[in-house]
Amino acid sequence: MYNYVRSNIRYLYLIKFSKWFNLVMPVVVLFYQDNGLSMTQIFSLKSIYSIGIVIMEIPSGYLADVWGRKKTLLAGSILSSLGFLTYCFSHSFGGFACAEFILGIGFSFVSGADSAMLYDTLKDAQKEQDYIKHEGRITSAGNFAEAFAGILGGLIAAVSLRMPFYFQFLVSSVAIPASFLLKEPERLPGKTELQLKDILATVKNSFFNAQLRSALLISSLTGTATLTYAWFVQPFLKEAGVPVSLFGILWTLLNISVGIFSMFSYRIERLIGLRSNVLLICFSISAGFVLTGLSINQAGIVVLFAVYIVRGIATPVFKDYINQFTASEVRATIMSVRNFVIRIIFAIIGPILGICTDLYGLKVALIIAGLLYLVPALFSIQPLLRRRH
Repeated sequence: MYNYVRSNIRYLYLIKFSKWFNLVMPVVVLFYQDNGLSMTQIFSLKSIYSIGIVIMEIPSGYLADVWGRKKTLLAGSILSSLGFLTYCFSHSFGGFACAEFILGIGFSFVSGADSAMLYDTLKDAQKEQDYIKHEGRITSAGNFAEAFAGILGGLIAAVSLRMPFYFQFLVSSVAIPASFLLKEPERLPGKTELQLKDILATVKNSFFNAQLRSALLISSLTGTATLTYAWFVQPFLKEAGVPVSLFGILWTLLNISVGIFSMFSYRIERLIGLRSNVLLICFSISAGFVLTGLSINQAGIVVLFAVYIVRGIATPVFKDYINQFTASEVRATIMSVRNFVIRIIFAIIGPILGICTDLYGLKVALIIAGLLYLVPALFSIQPLLRRRH
């Protein structure tokens, strides 16, 4: 394997670290509530974040394909740092909304481009068959980073609920030099000659590939479901009577479970096969929502871990299914389509679930969310289930 391949993978680890070493996530709902926000407003903020992603997701994927993955990742890293800096000096819904919008745009520049950079770096060394392994390990490293950040973030929040944002700005800045040091794969030495209309035409034609369409849909639906579930964790722990002092520890353990199973996701997929793996993921996540709603007590924490374990398996496996049916010159754009779909769905259902939580309670919102995932998920996976290895 070329030396630059190893270097790229190392820098992608750093970018993932800066993105996932999230000091604010374990206490962010408490931070919002401390600033007078309701659950409806909290989910609305996440909707605004998703709108920022939706606006730039596909354009940023196009930029990654024609401008270069490296430049796009660098731009996203700078914007992400700016978003957390905005949070440091904001005290109202309006200020938080501005920060979330900037963070959403920054995220859109990184998402898709990072996976495309990894896949084409490996492809350049004729190691693309190792993508699930490396994607799983990088995802695992990100989850381990988020896990340990949970403990540290909880300790910092004991001083001030705002303090984690100051440190988060410093952490997010790590991605700037890491992105700068990346090298474009030799198959993609710079800009491609494709014009925007060519990229969009290729994306459109890609949806005529039933298996790619199926992989995109199930990956997007599952990504939306696990994102939604993550935002229910803190309200669940609070309603279940878990002491705030344990939030960071539980957040750490949950993300460690994701990290471990992401690391071995490729082995699980090879062991049980595509069909069983896809069905296991779909039914487990839906059941997780319902069971969480039916067991809002400390015993229900077991269900939280089960869902996070399945999340660890799902992310790298579904990304690999997408990559298998995607050409290199539009890989970042196709991965951006995935994230676009995730965020546009979340932008719609997030506020609805927030209102549902405020009006009817956490139990009803969780059960509704689980059913909303299962039906379209089962419909979308049919072409994948008919695939032969």
